[in-house]
Amino acid sequence: MAGKARQVEVLHSPRLSTVIMVEQTLKDFGGVIKVAELKRRLPRKVMHSTLLGILDYLQKSGKIVIGTKGVLWVYAPKAELDRLTKGGLEV
Repeated sequence: MAGKARQVEVLHSPRLSTVIMVEQTLKDFGGVIKVAELKRRLPRKVMHSTLLGILDYLQKSGKIVIGTKGVLWVYAPKAELDRLTKGGLEV
């Protein structure tokens, strides 16, 4: 499958509480984290395929970036963006 994106097959849809748990763990970490480390830091166990499906969703929705070194939370709510832009310099 050279040149094609890897597609993760999720056998079931994760609960909203599981998605929120993964989001909160990524936000709280505050840096680049490997998937294995993320899995260890989660308060509850999550199947690997389910975690990959959640990460795929979060990447498509623009909340995280997945790179060669791991996963990084990049989403900033609009209110936070407004606050940051009011205090920033205009170039």
